[in-house]
Amino acid sequence: MTVRPVKPIASVRRSSEAIPASVALIGLSLVSASGAVFPQNTWLQVGPVIAFAFLFPWLTRRWNLSYPAVLCITSFLVIHLFAAHWTYSDVPYDRWLGTIGIDAQAILGSKRNMFDRLVHLSFGLCAVLPVIEFEQNQAGVDRRLAYRLAILFVLASSASYEIFEWLIAVLMSPQAAEAYNGQQGDAFDSQKDMAMAALGAVIALAFIGINRRKGRP
Repeated sequence: MTVRPVKPIASVRRSSEAIPASVALIGLSLVSASGAVFPQNTWLQVGPVIAFAFLFPWLTRRWNLSYPAVLCITSFLVIHLFAAHWTYSDVPYDRWLGTIGIDAQAILGSKRNMFDRLVHLSFGLCAVLPVIEFEQNQAGVDRRLAYRLAILFVLASSASYEIFEWLIAVLMSPQAAEAYNGQQGDAFDSQKDMAMAALGAVIALAFIGINRRKGRP
């Protein structure tokens, strides 16, 4: 029996439709790298985005992704590039919020810079929909299995990234490694990062499930 792929509503029909997003990502990558706190670390985070941006128009058409899925990918990469400028753990959000009278450290109950946790949460939130559409369109996976595989993808990707961080840190100076990894003295930083990504994926799946029950695409 031939499994017919599920075509998402309002999918990208021409590669050219994703070119504006690619141009924006390349531009933001250059802005992120300009005047970065740790330039050698920033290019490790920005370089792959530039390479991906050149392939993005072709991939969106090849994978038959919907516009919401393309928006998810672009949104995460924008957040990633924003954080990469400060190497994640130095994003001065607490100082910005302090100018309007909000004590971020008191609210979060920690002096640790938590922006990296937000990025990992965003990865889980933004990765699920594109992965589900890819599984259904390219592999003919049914909806329930696609949901489970999306969770596994987020967990596996998060674990792989943490291992990559460890391997990179071995080759760096202690100062550069600490700045890149952003542990900030937390021995369980890797586990918490993966947990935040998993939480984001669960929230995304819940949102997708609610929309499906309401008859939305």
